[in-house]
Amino acid sequence: MDLLELMKKRRSIRSYTSEDISEENLDKILSAGLLSASGRAIRPWELIVVRNQDTLRKMADSRDHGAKMLEGANAAVIVIADETKTDVWTEDCSIVMANMHLMASSLGVGSCWIQGRLRKSAGGDSTEEYLRKLLGFPENYKLEATLSLGMPENVPEPRETAKELWKKVHREVY
Repeated sequence: MDLLELMKKRRSIRSYTSEDISEENLDKILSAGLLSASGRAIRPWELIVVRNQDTLRKMADSRDHGAKMLEGANAAVIVIADETKTDVWTEDCSIVMANMHLMASSLGVGSCWIQGRLRKSAGGDSTEEYLRKLLGFPENYKLEATLSLGMPENVPEPRETAKELWKKVHREVY
């Protein structure tokens, strides 16, 4: 499958079966993140992998809405970065997330990007503070997002590039 076909196939998956993701596939997903491009090759990110079901259930409250799929996930990858290393840490972390999202899809693993930066937890703290307390990452590390992972309960149809989206392409000038 070429990359464009994979991108059409990749969808956010929020419902998972009880089937485990193999360690081999999880390592491939993590490798895709670690191989990501970053500004000046600084690679400010760190990845926290969670497979413990009790922790995943607690992580479902890391957002006031939009994180409940973690209750049924088989794993999650939290992407954080040392903001003192570069001013483009959010962009660098976004590339990591996108690469892991695509790799998961290529392996038949469902995934969903759960935005964390600038979001609130169910209890009112920031999502970052909630996860920092739960997972123990240092103060100088900032949260970008969490990638939930699990074997998909349903696989949606691939998308096509809609004709109206092509109106967003401008050549030479706006």
